[in-house]
Amino acid sequence: MSSFEKEKAELSRILHKIGAIKFGAFKLSSGRVSPYYIDLRIVPSFPDAFQRVCDLYIKLIEKELGVENFDRVAGIPTAGMPFASVTAYQLKKPFIYIRQKIKLHGRERRIEGILMPGNRVLLIDDLVTTGLSLRKAAKAIRAEGGVVTDALVMLDREEGGRERLMKDSIKLHYLLTAREAATKLYELGAIEEDQLKTILKQTRKK
Repeated sequence: MSSFEKEKAELSRILHKIGAIKFGAFKLSSGRVSPYYIDLRIVPSFPDAFQRVCDLYIKLIEKELGVENFDRVAGIPTAGMPFASVTAYQLKKPFIYIRQKIKLHGRERRIEGILMPGNRVLLIDDLVTTGLSLRKAAKAIRAEGGVVTDALVMLDREEGGRERLMKDSIKLHYLLTAREAATKLYELGAIEEDQLKTILKQTRKK
């Protein structure tokens, strides 16, 4: 197992330890009901876990993208913004974010920050389910002349988001898949077999 794979395994353990993975009936932002929920919004409340995640974001960027291959980092509101802002700061890249709704005063733009036509923008969010939030963000950036070809998340729930993004010519990069996280947690004894099956049942078979 590579050092990066070991760190991803450790990330699974940390997410369980801080209570980010819950089982029950949860309504997702897409409107769908899921038998499990991964609440990554709480990660910034745990400084050590937050730093570990941001470090992994940077390692993944360096490994799969190359820092020289994008000009700006865009945070997806609201869960993706803490990760995107810290990552942008550490990489010394300009940070922008996409408003959920167009502001009806001032510049009346959906993009906050400086975006120039032709700028290559890396989208960063916490996780992806259907891909709708990332697709909307890409559309807003492209409407103002930005170029979007890549998106980065901590976790891919493997429920079709990756494939939908590909249709918009956006490649998804991720630290973990739901399947990887669940399998690792089961191996660690952190979740029961029925909980493992609950997560695996939600993922699309590859």
